Amino acid sequence: MNISMIDWAIIAAFFVISMLIGVLTSRKAGSSAKEFFLSGRNMPWWLLGVSMVATTFSADTPNLVTDIVRKNGVSGNWVWWAFLLTGMLTVFVYAKLWRRSEVTTDLEFYELRYGGKPAAFLRAFRAIYLGVFFNVVIMATVSLAAIKIGGVMLGLSPVETLLLASVVTVIYSSLGGLKGVLLTDFFQFFIAMAGAIGAAIYVLEMPEIGSLNNLLTHPNVSDKLNFLPDFNDYNLLIPLLIMPLAIQWWATWYPGAEPGGGGYIAQRMLSAKDEKNAIGATLFFNIAHYSMRPWPWIIIALSSLIIFPNVSDMQEAFPHIPVDKLGNDLAYSAMLTFLPTGLIGIVLASLIAAVMSTLSTHLNWGSSYVVNDFYQRFLRPDASDKELVLVGRVSTVLLMVLAAILALALSSALEAFNILLQIGAGTGAIFILRWFWWRINAYTEISAMIISFAVAIFFESINPKVQWIVIPENQEYLKLLYGVGITTVGWVLVTLLTQPEKDTILLSFYRKVKPAAFGWKKLLYRYPQEHQEQGRLPQEIGLMLVGSVMVYSALFAVGFWIYSNILPAIIASLVAIVGGVIIIKSWKNLK
Repeated sequence: MNISMIDWAIIAAFFVISMLIGVLTSRKAGSSAKEFFLSGRNMPWWLLGVSMVATTFSADTPNLVTDIVRKNGVSGNWVWWAFLLTGMLTVFVYAKLWRRSEVTTDLEFYELRYGGKPAAFLRAFRAIYLGVFFNVVIMATVSLAAIKIGGVMLGLSPVETLLLASVVTVIYSSLGGLKGVLLTDFFQFFIAMAGAIGAAIYVLEMPEIGSLNNLLTHPNVSDKLNFLPDFNDYNLLIPLLIMPLAIQWWATWYPGAEPGGGGYIAQRMLSAKDEKNAIGATLFFNIAHYSMRPWPWIIIALSSLIIFPNVSDMQEAFPHIPVDKLGNDLAYSAMLTFLPTGLIGIVLASLIAAVMSTLSTHLNWGSSYVVNDFYQRFLRPDASDKELVLVGRVSTVLLMVLAAILALALSSALEAFNILLQIGAGTGAIFILRWFWWRINAYTEISAMIISFAVAIFFESINPKVQWIVIPENQEYLKLLYGVGITTVGWVLVTLLTQPEKDTILLSFYRKVKPAAFGWKKLLYRYPQEHQEQGRLPQEIGLMLVGSVMVYSALFAVGFWIYSNILPAIIASLVAIVGGVIIIKSWKNLK
């Protein structure tokens, strides 16, 4: 495709602004480690919320959605739509608890909640496991999306794409710290939204598509429009709807949708001005992430079924793309090659923004683990702020290098998504319960981590060769089910067979975080002088359900309006509005 000077000028301006933000925030970011990683704990909800959305607006997300829609239709998106339940639980139950903890990272939580060498081991191990290895896998999937975009739209080799995508990101992330990331995310979010919406509108006007009505009635598309899978086809119903809603959302750990909050979501909540801003940030994130963004991607994915019905059609159109990078997820980038001058520059800038916003967050988040939870905690407890910031900047560069190397070996965003789900299978319930059940200890988390990883390795690498457990090709969800079951049974047994944490540790945590007392009563019975926090957990769970209905209604209202189903559209819109009024009033009444 031809990229005009106007398009290059738009892209260049985007790079310059991103770099400028990093430079302007570098002095303050370098003043202390807390400023570099938490921006002084003084950030407003709207900036944090937009940053969360921008981070999950990764370039691999539209590729993932396209892959899903082409294979399983719109209803296939329940594999990630179900995580809204996790998100709303975080909003109304866990956001305030995280903010009260006042830790620097969510890994520091381990030595607040648990005690002794097991807690220290858990913190150190997960600092490397999550901050380096797991984080590198996530960034590699984002970099893979960049490789596919660069190859299809710019004709760049994988190495050339990675160099262009990573250099600017590393510079502003290492200079500006979290504040630089937040401000750049804010700028990048609006570019990304404009690019996605503009691309969807243009694609619908292509001669091959003709109009929205022509798209929806085309034989390649008409059977992929339903919001729910066919209830008579259990081979689709179970993996696409039942598993995500019944098990996946609470039982698995996935970046950005951690049960109980965690990772960069926790980092944003910890940097909020107060509890109210932490709740507002996560609320805005879940509304925008699940109801505002999916439809432009879905429209382009559906349109691609007309232009490129099969993967072989894309291989014919883009023969220079390496065979191992060909897949249904490539269709999103392929569709964007038809965009005109000017719009293609905006869309390319939006895709670059999507890549950079996600990478920058993961770089800052990962380096916070390396610095705060490993280097300072175990290697250099007396390190100065200047030294810690330097280590943070160096680790930022190294993480990006490792992610780029791994990206060259990956082939599919959906492949990586499924692997990450399998590795975290069965651990999610711990992250939900550890705030409310005094009996959970460090060995609970250590055992769950080991068991879930071992089960994932078994099903992904060993079982395909030895076939000890036969899993039919159309029942791949059984691997996740086995993982959740085995891991959950394992950590529950370990919890009950090992000693609980010392009372002093548990009471210190309880006094600081103030969780609802119902799961702490056996401990508190021994200390009648302790105030038992009644909390508002039933009301908070009620708000979680109201919030989930609100967002799903908004999501489907947009779909119904697009499909011209007027009555369902009106009903869904009214339900979303009523839910929104209830949620906003509840949020404003927070002290």
